[in-house]
Amino acid sequence: MDWNGIIDGMIVGFSASVPLGPIGVLCIQRTLQRGRLSGFVSGLGAAFSDTLYAVIAGFSLSFIVTFIEEQFFWIQIFGAVILILLGVHIFRSNPAKQLRRQRQGKGSYLQDFVSTFLLTISNPLAIFLFIAFFAGFGVVDPKSGIVGQLVLIVGVFLGATSWWLILTSIVALFRQKVNLRRLFWINKIAGSAIIGW
Repeated sequence: MDWNGIIDGMIVGFSASVPLGPIGVLCIQRTLQRGRLSGFVSGLGAAFSDTLYAVIAGFSLSFIVTFIEEQFFWIQIFGAVILILLGVHIFRSNPAKQLRRQRQGKGSYLQDFVSTFLLTISNPLAIFLFIAFFAGFGVVDPKSGIVGQLVLIVGVFLGATSWWLILTSIVALFRQKVNLRRLFWINKIAGSAIIGW
């Protein structure tokens, strides 16, 4: 087991996940509203998407990079539309109704995972972020072979997952202090922030 590859990958995955963008706001909102597991599973969707981009960056799949560069405008439009719709949905959501739905068992962790995966994968800039992180940290070694690169990719996933676990655990500590009125305003702020992005 190449522990250096795992650790290098974890540093890259953690660093790439830390900037608090719309996905971070969404995971915080879901943690406050539906619990730590919902926020964490949402973060796993983002981590999985980031890992796919890390695979593309790490293996330098030129065909996919070329396709993303050619379709960049449309991929960005798709991502913007999804973010706006999500922001409007969160802004208009009623915390009391959502709590009732949660108690009735409506909504699933699979939906949380898939929604953040699709939002994160719709941001093609992530591939260039990973290329920059791999180059900046100097972690891609052509001599390591395919196994070494796969170990690095596993590290990226573990690093990204670690970030989402830490974030949702910290937010969950404050969940008990959030009442319906505060949750109403958190939804308004989170929805507005996501639309703004």
